[in-house]
Amino acid sequence: MLTQRPRGMHDILPQEASLWHEIEEAARRICARYGFSEVRTPILEHTELFQRGVGENTDIVEKEMYTFNDRGGRSMTLRPEGTAGAVRAYVEHKFYGGPQPVKWFYLGPMFRYERPQAGRQRQFHQFGVEVFGVADPAVDAEVIALGLDFVEDIGLKGLRLELNSVGCSQCRPVYRERLLAYYRPLREQLCEDCQDRLERNPLRLLDCKRETCKALAQRAPRIGEALCDECRAHDEGLHRHLDAAGIAYEINPRLVRGLDYYTRTAFEVVEEGIGAQGTVLGGGRYNGLVEELGGPSVPGIGFAAGLERLILALEQRRGEGASEAGVDVFGIALGDEASVELTGWLRRLRALGCRAERGFEGKSLKAQLKAADRLGARWALILGEEERRRGVVIVKDLTGGEQRELPALELESWWKETEHGTGR
Repeated sequence: MLTQRPRGMHDILPQEASLWHEIEEAARRICARYGFSEVRTPILEHTELFQRGVGENTDIVEKEMYTFNDRGGRSMTLRPEGTAGAVRAYVEHKFYGGPQPVKWFYLGPMFRYERPQAGRQRQFHQFGVEVFGVADPAVDAEVIALGLDFVEDIGLKGLRLELNSVGCSQCRPVYRERLLAYYRPLREQLCEDCQDRLERNPLRLLDCKRETCKALAQRAPRIGEALCDECRAHDEGLHRHLDAAGIAYEINPRLVRGLDYYTRTAFEVVEEGIGAQGTVLGGGRYNGLVEELGGPSVPGIGFAAGLERLILALEQRRGEGASEAGVDVFGIALGDEASVELTGWLRRLRALGCRAERGFEGKSLKAQLKAADRLGARWALILGEEERRRGVVIVKDLTGGEQRELPALELESWWKETEHGTGR
């Protein structure tokens, strides 16, 4: 057991890490473009935060949280999602008293006890954004646009944006009664989980993945028919903003998401071709959550994207091995004095942004060239004792095979020209 990771926990190994960096850098780049600042909340929070924020009748709270009592007897939970912690930080630090909107993003691990499968682990990582303080549907459109720009920027194709309005505290009770009237006579046809949810949280029946329940949901009343005037106006306003931005969308009347705090806008971005785990990003508006967690009545909206699921989609798009880091230069020294001189060269090249590796332990030229090939290096710099005495280095193009001698003092200039596409 000491050498086996817990089920549902994943080691991110060096050959995978570069793809993680690529996605994280894209997230930060997009957020800077939209004016979002990073927030980092604790991995551990008081259990009540998620019970009240996520909802006691959700699968997350009922079945999936990692919860324990600490040494002081307090019930603590590893965060299963990022929004509740961000809202808690917004309230605790009184950001509601300053200029609005407040626009945050986060990157980090989350924990849910569920059956591990491709793209879904018990420890997983999310990129998420939250906007507090503005109820305008233009904000909804901006958050959706940010999410689409992000997933397109990292290279995903075949994306479909699905939208729905899940109403508010005024119109949702009306819809709840219509759902109960429809489903109660059909109770015995529902799966066991949906029979349990029926009276407590009937909206979740629309989200069930069992085929029999999906068929019943197709004929269920639609929430759009029960929306109040304000929710309908908000929904129509969002559609106008998306149309103006040239963002295509589909209305999915069964899209409710799995969290109790959503109001009005709910959305998902689906990537075609990765099967059951095709949803790569999802979120919505939560206008009552700040107040529920002890703050004033402040609207909010956000989304989260699971990094494991994004990586799964990218690997299927690009093929295996796409996540390996590149190497620009592989240094090869043949002899002790040459090895010492190579150390200085590589440090100066790295200071210029060159991704450089080298051979060690005096291995043969053939063995070191194999190592350079394994790392995917573009060039090899070869220095033997003869070259060292003459003050030159051999530059070998590992893609075409050509090689030439270069004065060692010109090595930094060679790299600068190469980096900008003028060197050969």
